[in-house]
Amino acid sequence: MKRENSIDIVRGIVMIIMALDHVRDLMHIDSITQNPTDFATTTPLLFFTRWITHLCAPTFVFLAGTSVYLSLKNKNNVQEARLHLIKRGLWLLVLEFTVVNFAIFFDIGFHTILFEVIAAIGFGFVILGLVLKTPPKRLCIIGLVIIFCHNLLPLIPFAEGSVVKAVLAPLFSPAAIPLGGQTFIMGYPPIPWLGIMLTGFAFGRYFEKEKEERKKTFLKLGLGVLVLFTTIRFINIYGDPAPWSVQREPVFTFLSFINVTKYAPSLMFCLLTLGIMILLLAVSEKFNDSIKKVTSVYGKVPLFYFIVHFYLIHILTLAMLFFQGFDSSQFEFSKGTFGRPEGIESGVPLWIVYVIWLSVVVLLYKPCEWFGKYKTKHNYWWLRYV
Repeated sequence: MKRENSIDIVRGIVMIIMALDHVRDLMHIDSITQNPTDFATTTPLLFFTRWITHLCAPTFVFLAGTSVYLSLKNKNNVQEARLHLIKRGLWLLVLEFTVVNFAIFFDIGFHTILFEVIAAIGFGFVILGLVLKTPPKRLCIIGLVIIFCHNLLPLIPFAEGSVVKAVLAPLFSPAAIPLGGQTFIMGYPPIPWLGIMLTGFAFGRYFEKEKEERKKTFLKLGLGVLVLFTTIRFINIYGDPAPWSVQREPVFTFLSFINVTKYAPSLMFCLLTLGIMILLLAVSEKFNDSIKKVTSVYGKVPLFYFIVHFYLIHILTLAMLFFQGFDSSQFEFSKGTFGRPEGIESGVPLWIVYVIWLSVVVLLYKPCEWFGKYKTKHNYWWLRYV
């Protein structure tokens, strides 16, 4: 099976969107003090600036599983695929806790250690490698059970302070764990994200269909998932720890309806984001040729883009602070503020966030294009891990 353009296109779209969230997080004037989904203080534009980026992580994780399925079909060597997946998963975990964590905080002391999307994918690869001989349908069932049922865990009455709760809770829900002078933050609890990856792996079977039949299937499936989201969300009993409610204005009521929980990814979060992703897969190859070319450039080198874009955005953040008159002695890296001084206003308004975001995406186009061609022309072993 040849490389699937639709996967590269959709992955490229969400990677472009992802940079918007990270520019906002590091550089927006209110990002340190304001929650963009807090209806008491947010605006529709600020809300959507954050909300649209919800598409990114589930798309990465889901399509990572799909890509594993397609790679396995291409090579038809389970043992080789298993060893590669386990090694790549462990490598991603190392990258997360070193290169990626430093890119996020620029903190040489690593006072905050984050378990985020790269680690979640690494964990998923290790587990998927171990169960690679399991039939895809069975893995799909396991994945869907996790997605639909993991929100039930808080309802289980574990004894407070019990060993079982201490072990299970960080696997299913966010947690902050003190480690001497460091704090380990489980931002992406691995079990819910594993459910998304396993479902994505089984989803790879659809790419064995003829292209037109596959598009029709994706269209029906994507719409069906969104209808299911709308139905369960409207009932407002299960599927998300934050029920929607009527707000002061109709637009904010709609925002409340789609304001789903990412940490950990609730059932509603998964249905909404994955439903949109499947629809994008259905229509992606009907896009303008220029759009397909540009987005696939980013989509072919996801890890390269992820790491480089974070370093670029953080360097721009420090440049912003110098431009705003701060001295390097005022920079604060150990408290999770990305270098921005605590208690002193810094940052840029939202419209400049958008300008910087577009500039970052444009600046990274040529490096991503070069690296994509380099990977195609060379067969060095280390390229399989980047």
